[in-house]
Amino acid sequence: GNVYTEEKAQTIIPDVYIFKVGDEYRIVVNDDGLPRLRISNYYREVLAGMDDKSASENSKRYIRERVQSASWLIKSIQQRQRTMFKVTESIVKFQIDFFDKGIDYLRPLVLRDIAEDVEMHESTVSRVVTNKYMHSPRGVFELKYFFNSSIKTSDGDGIASKSVKEAIRKIIAKEDQQSPMSDKEIVERLRGMGIEIARRTIAKYREMMRILP
Repeated sequence: GNVYTEEKAQTIIPDVYIFKVGDEYRIVVNDDGLPRLRISNYYREVLAGMDDKSASENSKRYIRERVQSASWLIKSIQQRQRTMFKVTESIVKFQIDFFDKGIDYLRPLVLRDIAEDVEMHESTVSRVVTNKYMHSPRGVFELKYFFNSSIKTSDGDGIASKSVKEAIRKIIAKEDQQSPMSDKEIVERLRGMGIEIARRTIAKYREMMRILP
């Protein structure tokens, strides 16, 4: 195949791992790709040994700024890992039924819910979940996977849009292929399951899942 294309398969390396230990889920942030950074003691010693006679103010200021800059970088990387842990921990808490029972139990969730739970700005949470992946007992998922809009049910509660898509997929998989169901019939079938949804939404979800009319 290399004769015809140079495209390389992009392997997903999870940023965080979820393990189930007993009845609890444990979170491990993957730091294998991060370098082990530290500030050389040599520069600290040079800075401590400088006095007015041996070095100019410019030299001391230069080294001090570089040491502070390096310290800031190391702390930023550590803070990123802590933020990743807290956001993942919050996602697992909100979506615990999904991890226990599967996609039918995925609940509606928006960035604001996580931001309020971890006491961070919504934009910070957005950056953390973008292009980040989780390895879990249910498989490998992009962190954004767990954020869903809500669709009303007949009892007034909400159900995640991804769960509705999965319900549509299951209905279509069981239909008579010689007499496929119309979108209106799927609406009625979902209504019988307590899910209120418009026919045009069915059509939109079908297109997203690449299922023909």
